[in-house]
Parts: sequence; structure tokens; C-alpha cells
Amino acid sequence: MKVAIVTNDGRTVSQHFGRSRYYKVYHVEEGQIKDVEMRQRGTGHYAGGNAGENSNDNHNNFDDQGRHGFGADAMNRHDSMAMEISDCDALIAGGMGTGAYQSFKSVGLDVVLTDKFDSDEAAIAYAKGELDNLYRERTD
Repeated sequence: MKVAIVTNDGRTVSQHFGRSRYYKVYHVEEGQIKDVEMRQRGTGHYAGGNAGENSNDNHNNFDDQGRHGFGADAMNRHDSMAMEISDCDALIAGGMGTGAYQSFKSVGLDVVLTDKFDSDEAAIAYAKGELDNLYRERTD
């Protein structure tokens, strides 16, 4: 299985999905890490080294009910982000917005929000079915 974990430094799980710079993609078999790949994120607040460039809300980021992360622009960005890890089975982050969470779930990713900091530990725990999903506590 392939598990994507968002990170800024390659060692720790990023606590905010949208502000992470990289996906660390693990190929895990039988509870063991077989291969690891770092992918620079092409979308998001800090993707491609554009710190804060996409962080304003001057775009259609809200739906007709005023929910952040559900507008047309946000949904298009979420689709682009999901395409970057379309070969993965799961996505792990420290936290993310509800719109992003629901978008990634809708394309078939198993999205897990965790309080684990070490990305290797999180990948192995996920592969063993031992990583609790703290969705209710870690979405905004």
C-alpha cells in the first residue's frame, strides 16, 4: 500500500495540511517500510516555495452557506492536490479543513488526521491498523 503524509521537513507530520510543502510517500508492506519518496506539493499555501502566496481568501473559497473550503475554487484546488497522490491509498496529516477532508475522502483516499509527529511511526501505525483518526478534533 502507498501512504502519503504531509510534511515540511521530511521527518514530521505537518500539523496543517494546506501549509505543508511536501508529500512523503511510503510504500508499506506487512508493517514494514519498503520505499519512501518525497514529492514537492504543486498546490496549497506554501507549494512550490510560494510562501503565503495562495493564502488569502480573495477567491471563491466559500460555498453559498458560508463554509470555508467548500467554494468552487477550493474544490478545484482540492482536486489538483488529490491528483498529486492519486497512486496512494491513504493521506495522513495533523489537521486540515473540513472541505479538504471531505474532498479527499470523495476521491477514495482514506484520510487520517493524527496527533503523531514522527512520519515513519505514523506510516507504520497506519499500515498496522493502529492509527486513530482524530477527524473530529483536528478539522476546522
